[in-house]
Amino acid sequence: MGGASPEHQVSLASGRGIAKAVEILGHTAIPLVIDAKGNWVDGQHEAIEILQACDVTVPALHGEGGEDGTLQGFLNQLKVPYVGSGVAASAVGLDKHLTKAVLKAHGIAVTPGVTLSGPDLTDTEAAMQTIKAAGLDFPVFVKPGNGGSSYGVTRATDLASLAQAIADAADVDPHVLVEREMVGREIDLAVLQFPDGHVDTAPALEIHSDPSQPFFNATAKYDSTATRFVVPAPLDPALAERLRRTAIEVFEVLGCEGLARVDFFVPADGEPVVNEINTFPGFTPASQFPRMWAAAGMSYADVVDTLLRTAAANG
Repeated sequence: MGGASPEHQVSLASGRGIAKAVEILGHTAIPLVIDAKGNWVDGQHEAIEILQACDVTVPALHGEGGEDGTLQGFLNQLKVPYVGSGVAASAVGLDKHLTKAVLKAHGIAVTPGVTLSGPDLTDTEAAMQTIKAAGLDFPVFVKPGNGGSSYGVTRATDLASLAQAIADAADVDPHVLVEREMVGREIDLAVLQFPDGHVDTAPALEIHSDPSQPFFNATAKYDSTATRFVVPAPLDPALAERLRRTAIEVFEVLGCEGLARVDFFVPADGEPVVNEINTFPGFTPASQFPRMWAAAGMSYADVVDTLLRTAAANG
């Protein structure tokens, strides 16, 4: 837990929650912390010895360096079973541009957008030409190509705010995604793989973000008491089933394993679109993923137990 991404503190909270659940389940949990500079607090050689002595590892890291396939490749080299997706699915899942390209190629609707890089990051006029060529216009959302928890994400409404938004996102990642603003409902689906291999979703969750914030940003996610999560989301049965099938399809198309959270926009007068996937979503007891499974009758410890047993079965 931890790691060098902006989601360091979120990861520590996820890791502490999982470690407590592991102990409740009667197992021994050994927390391994990676600091904000990417160093193993206990030393890398010591960490390798600990990892190789474990039955299952839980890479409870969010964002770059943990959720992007880097740590998964390291664990593959050590031949240590671990919870969650492998190298390829993790790498594609964290890269928003690649995720959308793969899903579009499989006929799955995604948020319309375009990726900026190179000169477009410093030349706002050139960036605007690229954006308009993609059929987009203000307002748009500007976000790092890799990352989570809405760090580096900005809503831009004119050239001045676009320039600042691109600069902020480029500080996080050299590829910047610009997307059409989607007006509608924000619906999340939690996908879980069980030890026998079958995959299912929990009841959907709807986000009602803090109205004082410009969108569901990091403040609304982690520091606001005005943000509400409604689960089960009040959905027409046909829409609920459609989102369920699409979430599982996204999981399978990307080659995911273990768990994922698939986030949708549902416009009032249009078709649902996939916004993004999190291959290791926030996992504190208050996070969306365990909230959704609680609505399905699974406790936090039950979900952790399922993840451990699935990883052991696949390992």
